[in-house]
Amino acid sequence: MHDRTQSVAQPEAPYGQRLSAEEWAELPDDVPGELVDGRLVEEEVTDYRHELVVGWLISALRIWLVGRGGFVASSNAKFRLGEHHGRKPDVTAYFPGRKPPARGAVPLPPDIAVEIISPRPRDVRRDRVDKLSEYAAFGVAWYWLIDPEAKSFEVLELQPDGHYRHALAAAEGTVQVPGCPGLVLDLEELWRELDSLDEL
Repeated sequence: MHDRTQSVAQPEAPYGQRLSAEEWAELPDDVPGELVDGRLVEEEVTDYRHELVVGWLISALRIWLVGRGGFVASSNAKFRLGEHHGRKPDVTAYFPGRKPPARGAVPLPPDIAVEIISPRPRDVRRDRVDKLSEYAAFGVAWYWLIDPEAKSFEVLELQPDGHYRHALAAAEGTVQVPGCPGLVLDLEELWRELDSLDEL
């Protein structure tokens, strides 16, 4: 008789193993990891606080974008940044007139890529340094960074020289998001949700 209390064994992630972008894309969905310089590396371990921000942001983006013919997705979508490089942004969005493939690793840069910064120094460096240059080289027009601990929201815009410049840095109030006409985010609402989650 099958024991329902037994946990299902998860596939072991081959961290450090050399993979092509195609091989990475074909890994089972329950094998975590991103591809950096041809090797599978551990991705950020998220918590409920992190996912609350992701959900809040996806809701706001969908209200603004989907009715216009755009697309919004969350963090398990794989993006092929190059032959030996692949990332999984926390949130991505495509503006009307642009559409990612429905399956497989996505080779088309999104118009917006978002990373929610976690407090661990390794994750902060990955989002603020490593992914900054990677997303710029990939051609992501707008890179958003949300730091729940610092309660900050940053928007970076890709320039013709291939580098990002800060288009917005905000910590409070409602903000009109650069590059997204009509999209207003209420940062105070987000911070209140996070604070209520932290309350004992």
